[in-house]
Amino acid sequence: MRQRVSELSGRSCPQVLGIDEHFFSHKKGYATTLVDLRHHKVFDVVLGRSAASLHGYLKRLPGREHVRVIVMDLSETYRRIAQQYFPNAMIVADRFHVVRLVNQHFLRLWQQHDPEGRKNRGLLSLMRRHHWHLSSVQKERLHQYLAQSPVLRALYFAKQQLNGFLVMKSLKAKRAKQMLPQFLALIRQFEQSPAKALAATLLSWLEPIVRMWRFTKSNGITEGFHTKMEMLSRRAYGFRNFENYRMRVLAQCGWNGVINRV
Repeated sequence: MRQRVSELSGRSCPQVLGIDEHFFSHKKGYATTLVDLRHHKVFDVVLGRSAASLHGYLKRLPGREHVRVIVMDLSETYRRIAQQYFPNAMIVADRFHVVRLVNQHFLRLWQQHDPEGRKNRGLLSLMRRHHWHLSSVQKERLHQYLAQSPVLRALYFAKQQLNGFLVMKSLKAKRAKQMLPQFLALIRQFEQSPAKALAATLLSWLEPIVRMWRFTKSNGITEGFHTKMEMLSRRAYGFRNFENYRMRVLAQCGWNGVINRV
């Protein structure tokens, strides 16, 4: 395994890259996962998640100028890293994290407007789900509750409209241009509402979010590898040596398991 991993160390960086963090250990903290999204392989695992901890590795990374697309969550640290070390890459936001951000903001606003209703687990389930996935009975129940608070009702349907934009993908360039003014107008409405903090975040990440309409890959592949990494760590009862952990991850998730013998 050590021999094979050493052979992989000179590989050129993939053109479509997924970047995300995962927890390694309480003593050493978090690690950064780099995934080849086109071939569904872990490219590498690096200890740390800050610009300072990743500087030495990224500076020596071969082929980073050939990276065309980087998929990430809404992490300002990773965005600065991508802009500094991958100058020719476009940043694409991860759809799951953008939708989750919208839902989290809405749930906080709901907590402010109706703390008691927020504790209702049945209502919580209905509020979290996309409106188009609800049955007619569930919609009726939800509408009865929202009728009691016009402000909350307006926020809910604006949130659903926003999520409708966020889940769109594989749009042609012409269609994306047509949708953009409507998307911007909706965000401007949020700026004049209690959700102005959400609007500010969406505007600061506008280009990476809009690119989700054209680019279908997401960091769901990376999250799947994180599940495998967690299983590897559990089977080993935890790793103390990060290089041993990295070697095991690359052996399981980053190559085909065949060692060429001379």
